[in-house]
Amino acid sequence: MRIQERPKFRATAGVVFGSWLQGAKADREIVQAKLWPANLRLLDGMEAQQSASLSGGKSLLIIGFESSVLSQRHLLVEAVELARACGGQVKDSDMRIDDGAGEATGRGGAVGAWRSSFIGVNAGLANGLGLLADTFETAITWDKWEAFDAHVRASVGDVLSRACGKSATLSCRFTHVYVDGPAPYYSFRGKVPVGGEFEVWQAIKEAAVDAVIDAGGTVTHHHAVGRMHRDGWQRQRPEPFEAALRAAKQTLDPAGVLNPGVLLPPIC
Repeated sequence: MRIQERPKFRATAGVVFGSWLQGAKADREIVQAKLWPANLRLLDGMEAQQSASLSGGKSLLIIGFESSVLSQRHLLVEAVELARACGGQVKDSDMRIDDGAGEATGRGGAVGAWRSSFIGVNAGLANGLGLLADTFETAITWDKWEAFDAHVRASVGDVLSRACGKSATLSCRFTHVYVDGPAPYYSFRGKVPVGGEFEVWQAIKEAAVDAVIDAGGTVTHHHAVGRMHRDGWQRQRPEPFEAALRAAKQTLDPAGVLNPGVLLPPIC
């Protein structure tokens, strides 16, 4: 655990784009400029409509900086300039900057609407009601991102629409971004026959794993692997990696006490 001083300086802006791909381009420009924002979260048109009150298929890029030592004003200005060069729109007056006065910077406008709708959401509450809502995550390099997203949306969307009909929705946001690529987080929703939620979920989950792997993404990202993604992990990991992991486990956990059978067969 690393303990750090509470941030005193914050700067936030919500930049609107006419398309998802425009927003992704701006996201890439900012992260590869190495300004190191604390938050660089992109919402596609569906996410922006449902959670941030935008319309017309517009995407929202949420940019946030924070520090316990220095003003973040200049970093936000530079990030917004890069976003605007990619077609982003944000008024100067909507750039929220706190230079140490203790003012909230992420509570107003579309950014605040998204924050309020995101906190406290629990998709599992729909179980048993004929409603399906869940997510899957991955990561991909920037050079493959556009084709990857198109493939995942087409493959998962096909299974989702056949299972849930017109009620089906598939959306995406970037939860993390890196110099090498984004970590997309897809959400799917729809109505299914009461009692058939698990079967439909399983079909969609299998389609998602196949689509992600086939398009070159990771089977999961910040939620780790575990039993649910073990089969996909085994399809992706190289043989030397498993051999090294098995050797480390035999050395450090010879009795197989820690997470038995999660990634490797139980040690006899």
